[in-house]
Amino acid sequence: MKKLLFDLSEFVDVLTPQAEAMKLAERFARRRKEKKLSQKRAAQTAGVSYSSLRRFERSGEISLCSLLKLAYAIGYLEDFEKVFAATAITDLRDL
Repeated sequence: MKKLLFDLSEFVDVLTPQAEAMKLAERFARRRKEKKLSQKRAAQTAGVSYSSLRRFERSGEISLCSLLKLAYAIGYLEDFEKVFAATAITDLRDL
């Protein structure tokens, strides 16, 4: 997949993967700080590299496995149970 040179959400109010990744990274950093964890300590606890955590908080880029480990380390792994959980209703018979 080709990386975009800019994020469309910077210009118009539209949902983009890049914008959502950054929001997720910001929420993670906020929760990490609430738990009084430094980046280094959170990375050690999660078993991910310090550079991966720093890159995530700076750019929103991280592997799914590392993200799940970080979520577990700060007590938010259960939030991922909601991802893709809702069934889309495409037909009234689905109700």
